[in-house]
Amino acid sequence: MKKMKHTLSLVLIIVSSIALQAQNKYIDKKGTLTFEASEELFEPVKATNESVTTILNTETNEIASLALIKGFRFKNSLMEEHFNENYIESETYPKAIFKGKLLDFSFSNLMENQIEVVVDGTIELHGKEKQIKTTLKINKLDDLIILKGSFTVTPSDFDIDIPKVVENKIAKNIIVYLDFKLAQK
Repeated sequence: MKKMKHTLSLVLIIVSSIALQAQNKYIDKKGTLTFEASEELFEPVKATNESVTTILNTETNEIASLALIKGFRFKNSLMEEHFNENYIESETYPKAIFKGKLLDFSFSNLMENQIEVVVDGTIELHGKEKQIKTTLKINKLDDLIILKGSFTVTPSDFDIDIPKVVENKIAKNIIVYLDFKLAQK
């Protein structure tokens, strides 16, 4: 009987600690990433992925995102095909991953009004990694944590070759916009 009580107590402690850990995690499975690589006078080079998964741990301030490359949609299907086959090589490199941390931030101070927070981390794309440090806007609305912002990358950051024929039609600096609405897990 004593052993059974001990086992039951241990199970309750484990279940409680798992429940407490889950309270610190927020997730969005339908986050949005949009990149803009347009040059004036040419057809817009812009794509959006509306199924980006992002997880935020409010206890450690760690954040991670995963975007499947084939999830990016262009207005022009031929542009989408070239993007996947010739530039990003999505069969070989099927995903983009970001892992980072919100710096000098406490979730206990989070309110409905947007505030700025610095995020620092690494993005992995096309088999290469790049350090990213940017300022994002964050707020809490009802039970959601809203995270919005942007950062800039270049094709050369990830060893993506742009053929001479089209290099004037694609921006040297690509702006990536993010919009996540994270719910408690």
